[in-house]
Amino acid sequence: MEYDEKLARFRQVHLNPFNKQQHEQGAGEEAPGITSQARLPELPPGEPEFRCPERVMDLGLSEDHFARPVGLFLASDVQQLRQAIQECKQVILDLPEHSEKQKDAVVRLIHLRLKLQELKDPNEDEPNIRVLLEHRFYKEKSKSVKQTCDKCNTVIWGLIQTWYTCTGCYYRCHSKCLNLISKPCVRSKVSHQAEYELNICPEAGLDSQDYRCAECRAPISLRGVPSEARQCDYTGQYYCSHCHWNDLAVIPARVVHNWDFEPRKVSRGSMRYLALMMSRPVLRLREINPLLFNYVEELVEIRLRQDILLMKPYFITCREAMAARLLLQLQDRQHFVENDEMYSVQDLLDTHTGRLGCSLAETHTLFAKHIKLDCERCQAKGFVCELCREGDVLFPFDSHTSVCADCSAVFHRDCYYDNSTTCPRCARLTLRKQSLFREPGPDLDA
Repeated sequence: MEYDEKLARFRQVHLNPFNKQQHEQGAGEEAPGITSQARLPELPPGEPEFRCPERVMDLGLSEDHFARPVGLFLASDVQQLRQAIQECKQVILDLPEHSEKQKDAVVRLIHLRLKLQELKDPNEDEPNIRVLLEHRFYKEKSKSVKQTCDKCNTVIWGLIQTWYTCTGCYYRCHSKCLNLISKPCVRSKVSHQAEYELNICPEAGLDSQDYRCAECRAPISLRGVPSEARQCDYTGQYYCSHCHWNDLAVIPARVVHNWDFEPRKVSRGSMRYLALMMSRPVLRLREINPLLFNYVEELVEIRLRQDILLMKPYFITCREAMAARLLLQLQDRQHFVENDEMYSVQDLLDTHTGRLGCSLAETHTLFAKHIKLDCERCQAKGFVCELCREGDVLFPFDSHTSVCADCSAVFHRDCYYDNSTTCPRCARLTLRKQSLFREPGPDLDA
C-alpha cells in the first residue's frame, strides 16, 4: 500500500498537461466522469505537501516543431513548381545585372528546376536527383567502385547500398544519410566568394573555438578526449576526426609567399574548396609578392604571356587564324589571352614542374610562325624601324624590338634607346597638332 500511495502522490505532483483543464476547475468541483473511487488518497498527517498545480511536465510543446524548415520550397506539386519557376525567371529579368540578388535568384531557379525533375516520377522510391543545402545529388549506378561516405565515415557497399554524389563538390553519402547532411555545398562558396586565405596557417587556438570542431561543433581536445583535434593548415582551425581525414593539399599562401608546393594536411571542406579553386585565376602575383619574380627562375619563362597578348590583335583580324581557331590552343587557360596579371594555383604548380614553360614555348612558336611566315595578311601588318629604316620587318612581340606606349609604333631596341627614347611618329603628330591649332599671326603687309 505504501508503494501505491507514493505512486499516487507522484502522479498528483506531475500533472498531465493534456488534462490541465480538468485541474483548473474549482477545488470543490469534480471533473465529469471521475467517480468517488477514483479519488486520490489523502496524505497522512505529517507528510510534506508536494502538490504544485502550476508545474506542468515539459514535453517541448512550447517550441514550434511544426514551423516550415528554412529553404523548403512552398510549391508541393508540379503545377505550383512550374508557376514558381516562371515567377523566378521574371524576378531575374527585373533585377540589376550582375547583382548579388540576381545571383541568388539564379541559384533558386536551379533548385526549383531540379525539384521539378525530382517530382516528375513520384512512383520511384529513390529518385535520381536530390537537392539539399545547395547540393545537387545524383544517384550513382556504379556498383564495383569502393567509396567512403562523407557523413558517417563508413564504406559504401555499392552492390547492396544506394549512394549519391554531388555534382558540384563531389560529396558522397549513403541514401540513408542524405537527410542528416548539415554541410552546405562548397560550389556555392566558390561561385560567390572566389578568393584564397593568403595568411599562412592563421591559427587562433582551441579556446577561440570554444574547444569545439570548427565545422560540426563537436567537442574536441588536443589530448584526444572526447575526440582528437586536428588542425587544417589552410584555415588554421581545428576539426574533429569526422570533418578532418588528414587529406593532403597544396596551400596557396605557402606558394605565393615561399614558393612551397609541399602538400599539407587539410580538412574535408578545405580540400574540396581548394580542389574547385585550383584552376580559377584569382591570384594577382605581382601585387601579392612582386619580389617572387626576381628569385624564381621558372617565372621568367611565363613572360611569354605578354607576347601572346601582343599576337592576339593579329588573330582576331585574320580570317585564316579565326578559321583555324588558333586561340583555342589556350582554351584550358583562357585568362592567358585576356591579361598577363592573373594566375591560378594550377598555373604556378605547372610552372614549378616545368610543364607550363614548355607548352607556352610551343604555342608561342606556332603563333609566330603563322604571323611571320604562313599568313600574308599578318605579314603586311608588320613595322619598319623609322629611326634607321634598315633590317627586316618588325613585330611587337620580337625580342629585339621596343614598342612606343603612346602610338604603338615598333622600333629596334638599340635605335629607340640611342635616340633618347623619342618616338619620331609621336613627334610628327605633335607638330601636326600644333600647326593645326596655331593662332594666325599679325598681317605685316597691312
